[in-house]
Amino acid sequence: MILDYKWFDEMESRIPRGEVRTRFAPSPTGYMHVGNLRTALYAYLIARRNGGKFLLRIEDTDQGRYVEGATDAIYGTLKKCGLSHDEGPDIGGPVGPYVQTERRDIYAKYAELLIMKGGAYRCFCGKDEQDDAEQGDKGVKKYDGRCSRLSNAEIEERLRAGTPYVIRQKIPAGSTSFTDMVFGDITVENETLDDNVLIKSDGLPTYNFANVVDDHLMGITHVVRGSEYLSSTPKYNLLYKAFGWDIPHYIHCPPVMRDAHNKMSKRHGDPSYEDLLALGYLSEAVVNYVALLGWSPGGERELFTLSELAEVFDIKGISKSPAIFDITKLSHFNSEYIRSMSLEAFHELALPYIRSAVKKPDADTMAIAEILHQRCERLTDIPEKVDFFDALPEYDAELYVHKKSKTDRAVSLEMLKTALPELEGIDSWTLENVQGALFGLVERLGVKNATLLWPLRIAVSGKAVTPGGAVEICYILGKEETLARIRAGIDKLS
Repeated sequence: MILDYKWFDEMESRIPRGEVRTRFAPSPTGYMHVGNLRTALYAYLIARRNGGKFLLRIEDTDQGRYVEGATDAIYGTLKKCGLSHDEGPDIGGPVGPYVQTERRDIYAKYAELLIMKGGAYRCFCGKDEQDDAEQGDKGVKKYDGRCSRLSNAEIEERLRAGTPYVIRQKIPAGSTSFTDMVFGDITVENETLDDNVLIKSDGLPTYNFANVVDDHLMGITHVVRGSEYLSSTPKYNLLYKAFGWDIPHYIHCPPVMRDAHNKMSKRHGDPSYEDLLALGYLSEAVVNYVALLGWSPGGERELFTLSELAEVFDIKGISKSPAIFDITKLSHFNSEYIRSMSLEAFHELALPYIRSAVKKPDADTMAIAEILHQRCERLTDIPEKVDFFDALPEYDAELYVHKKSKTDRAVSLEMLKTALPELEGIDSWTLENVQGALFGLVERLGVKNATLLWPLRIAVSGKAVTPGGAVEICYILGKEETLARIRAGIDKLS
C-alpha cells in the first residue's frame, strides 16, 4: 500500500492541544453497571475540574458481542446523570459520540503506517498454523511471531495469492515502564507480552488498536479505566512509542466489589444503574455514592452535588484498594437527598408511587407526601407504606398489645371507645382540630400520649409501622372513614 503522508499530516493537525481531555469509551455489550458509571464519572470530573473537555466514544468493533439497545442505554444513563459530553466527530456539527465502526478506514491506514515504522506485521497464519504457532508455559500461550520473520518476497507472494491475513503488533525485546497516577511506577518484561492482533481479517480493528489510535487523534490527555487494564498498558505504550506519539496520563481505578471476594456481577443479581433507578433510588444520590466508591474527598463531608464534585475532585483521593458496594449506605444517601428536596418536588416524584396504591380520587396526595417526606428511603417503598389509605387491611388484634405504650387488648378497647365520641364531635375536620381533640383527651385521662395514640393508629391503619402518626392519618382519611375504622377496631376487640 502506498501511504498518503499528507492525509496523516492533516489528521495530526486536527488534534487539539493545550487542554485536559478525557473520554468515556464503553462497549455496547449490555447494561451500564456501577463500575462503568464510576469510570465515566471520574473522567467527567477530571475534565470539569481542569476546565477541559469530556468526550464520548462508542467502542463497537466487536460486533459479535453487540447488544441491541445497549447504545441507547449508555446515552440515557449519561443524560440522566448529567454527564454531558462536549464534542463529536463532525466539526461544526451537532455534539455526538465518536463511533468506532464509522472510523474503520482510519484504523486501516494507521495500521499500514505502523507496519512501515516496524511496529506491526502481516500474519497469514490460518487457524491450524496459528494453533501450532502458539507457545508458552503455565497455561499461558502466545504467538511465536513466525510471520514477522517472512521476507518481503514471501509477503508479496501471499498478498498476490489473496491469502487472508491479520495485522499483529510487533513486540520488541526489553522491558516497558510506565507511571500510573493511582498505582505508581510499573515495569513489565516485554517477553511476557503477546503479538496481539491489531486489525482482524475482516478489516475491523481490535479494541487494543482502535483504543490507542482514537485516544491519540482525539487528544486524550488522561485515560481513566479499570485496574484490569493495567496489564494491557505496556502494549498500548509500545504502540504509542512505535508511532512516535505522546503517552497520556493513566488513572487505573480499583474494582467495585459486591463483597470482599467477588466483583459486582449481573449474574449474581447485582444492580445496574437502571436497576437502581427502578428500585427507587434518585439519580443524584446514585452519582454521589458512586463517586465515593474508591475516592475520598478528605474530611467528614459525604454529600455533594455533581457541580460540587467537579470543584473538589482530586485524582490523589483515588484509592488502590477495591471498593465494596453497600446498598444500605446508598439507601442512607438516598434518604438524605429526599429529605433535602422541597415538599413540592418530592410530591411530584412520589405521586406515581402513591397513586399506585391509593386509588381514591379524593385522596389528599400532598398530605400523604408530607408524612412520607422525612421518612422515605426509596421511592419504591412508598406503595407498601401508604396502601392502608385506600383500604383497611386485615390485621391481627395482637397488634394492639404494646409494652412501651402500656396497652393491651382491654386498654386499647377502652381508649378507642373513649376517643370515638371525641372525634365524632369535631365539626370542622382539620389537622389542628383533630390534634386538639386527641391531645386534650390525653390530658383529661392523665395517660401517656402513646397509650391513646397507639391503639388509635392500629385501628385506622391496621399496621404497626406507618409513615405518620395517628393524628396525621386520621386527618388524611377524613372524618367518615376514620370513625368507621375505629368502630371496626372496637368490634375486633369486643
